[in-house]
Amino acid sequence: MEVSTTEFTKRAVATCEHFGFRHQSIFRNLPECKNCTVTLNHNASALDKRKDGVGGLIAGGVSAYADGKLNALQEPVFYYNLEPVARTGEVALSLHIFGVEKSIAEAILIQTIRSLLQESGLPNQTVRINSLGDNDSQTRYTRELTNFLKRRVNDMPKPARELMKEHSTLALQNLIEENHPLVQKCPSPLEHLTDQSRRHFREIVEYLDMSETPYEIDPRLFGHYHCWNDAIFTIDQNDELGNLLPEQPFRIQGGRYSSFFERHSKTRVPAVGAVVILQGKRSPARLPRPHQYKPNISIIQLGFGPKVRSLLLIDQLRKAGINLHQDLASDSLSAQLRAAEARGTLYTIIIGQKEYVDGTVILRDMLGRNQESVLMSDLPARLKKIHTA
Repeated sequence: MEVSTTEFTKRAVATCEHFGFRHQSIFRNLPECKNCTVTLNHNASALDKRKDGVGGLIAGGVSAYADGKLNALQEPVFYYNLEPVARTGEVALSLHIFGVEKSIAEAILIQTIRSLLQESGLPNQTVRINSLGDNDSQTRYTRELTNFLKRRVNDMPKPARELMKEHSTLALQNLIEENHPLVQKCPSPLEHLTDQSRRHFREIVEYLDMSETPYEIDPRLFGHYHCWNDAIFTIDQNDELGNLLPEQPFRIQGGRYSSFFERHSKTRVPAVGAVVILQGKRSPARLPRPHQYKPNISIIQLGFGPKVRSLLLIDQLRKAGINLHQDLASDSLSAQLRAAEARGTLYTIIIGQKEYVDGTVILRDMLGRNQESVLMSDLPARLKKIHTA
């Protein structure tokens, strides 16, 4: 199917901003960033950026954060940009979430991209996901994989043997690309995860289950060892029968790159990002301006289940044309309520454990100080009635 660059960029801006991402230009003009005197240095080079598999757009997150002085902001940062891919000139959407350690960051990225694909006429998708683990997990796995491949080095093709000199995972990636029989016998990174990495990955899979997202755990999905840690994912586009489209309109790569960030900035900043490339289409000369929505509705949640339900509700309200503010990274009910009041929010949607079980939400009138329980399925109509009252 054909997707024009104009359609893609317009939908990308609208979808990203609905899910709480803000364009780089918005952060550049914030007083906190403009007046920040604390410099965050980094040494991520062009050579480093060639390794992320998406034209340096993920690795460029370090530069975006440091050069934009986003370290001046106390809250998590949801950042997006539209830009050309190096060397190909293809138009790409890059998304980054900084400052969120928990798995909800990956869930938000996946849901945002899935919504964008649906808006682009691609409702049938499969998320492929793997976990490379944290530093300890990767050390354990690399040791096991290296020993495995060394014992079978004579069975490996020459390119893989050469890549072994740099890193065993690069040799494995070559074997995967060549569909070599050794791949089926290689150890899986999922077998070497620490408890923390296993818990993080399990929560992402729980989100996929709860949201009824088609997915496949693919232990052969790898990124460059220098760039990625913990979860890594892509999203395949399928036809009506669920078969992989022979020509994928979009190339998608996402995951966590906190270790890369720390390695090149000497600063610990949780970082997760994704890139959506419209393949074969050059970036347009003019890109759409950010919408800068100022919604007067906020969604407030408490607990993992309510977070996932809130994320799905955000997508449901997107389809109904209702914008709202979210703070899914927060675990504090009082902090979310204070933030909603500070923004001048007129209505808040509250989902706790009881509401999650009952399939309801609490709709609170922040001015009238009254609230009511509303079925989640009835909420879009109820909110539209409020707006037209």
